Amino acid sequence: MVISSAKSKTSPAKSNLWLPKQVLVTPDAYSQDWGQQIIERVKSFDIPVKQLSQNRITGLRGKNERETYAIAKNTLAIVNAPPSQLKLTPIPPSADWQFHLAQGCPAHCQYCYLAGSLSGVPVVKVYANLPQILANLSNYEREDKDTTYEVSCYTDPLGIEHLTGSLAECIRYFGTRNTAYLRWVSKFDRVERLLNLPHNGHTRCRVSLNADPVSHSLEGGTATVPQRLQAIRKLALNGYPIGIVIAPIMAIADWQQHYSHLFEEIAQTLDLECDLTFELITHRFTPKSKEVLQTWYPNSKLDLESANRSQKRNKFGGVKYVYNRDTMTELKEFIQTQITTNFPQAKILYWT
Repeated sequence: MVISSAKSKTSPAKSNLWLPKQVLVTPDAYSQDWGQQIIERVKSFDIPVKQLSQNRITGLRGKNERETYAIAKNTLAIVNAPPSQLKLTPIPPSADWQFHLAQGCPAHCQYCYLAGSLSGVPVVKVYANLPQILANLSNYEREDKDTTYEVSCYTDPLGIEHLTGSLAECIRYFGTRNTAYLRWVSKFDRVERLLNLPHNGHTRCRVSLNADPVSHSLEGGTATVPQRLQAIRKLALNGYPIGIVIAPIMAIADWQQHYSHLFEEIAQTLDLECDLTFELITHRFTPKSKEVLQTWYPNSKLDLESANRSQKRNKFGGVKYVYNRDTMTELKEFIQTQITTNFPQAKILYWT
């Protein structure tokens, strides 16, 4: 079934749902009740489902990297999250901990940071052992301290929600917790099934936005910025705390003009009282992500010229390329001024 919503004169047309061409199910995932629920959702879209004989995903390699990318991006794999994912890792500055509903994303963002952080082909793997994942979270909570969890590190949970139902299940779960809070972010807009959930203010919903030249040219397969803004408005009107993630901020030609226009759009849409935060993330890349992205998107106009950047090393010796100090300072001052001028009650959580 296709999720529908009432249309208004000011609402933009709805974006298309991501529908994979094939769905693969491992034996372990097939035995899970939640895995069966996902299978039933998939079947409602008349998508072929293949039950595998082993708990490995194979057969996604094409004749070359471009063909492999196309096959993987059109495949949904229903698997169990491995035991290693039940040992949570911190994810500052976004949240205290991260956990995962899936790995891989249906979008085609030409700057995708998953290109450097996930190995293997870019297939979307969704987890069938969700009850086990949620039950494990209590091991990281304290009754005397609020604990936050980020669930968007390895996927866009809203982009696959029509096939999994997992994000809604998480929202219901966190609505029952006393000191635990969920955070998710998306570039999609199908929020109708989330609107009336008993969230109790324990889920902060965020959308990732960017200036028009970036969103229009580099964010394939996603909802438009106006569509995302309408979605976050609906969530705010249903009592959710909300957030705007400006990412990745890019020093493109005439960037001041384009980002100024973006904040005008945000202000016009969010003309209501709401619990609003901003997260600001500048564009960066690693040698590995550059290599993968240039394979996935050989004709991209994304600037991945390391000579124009400064090197930043992590504690393990890894290198990422970021804007130089002067550019970073100019970007930061401009963006933060836009926020404090247009949204004086909003909170800027971090700049990175």
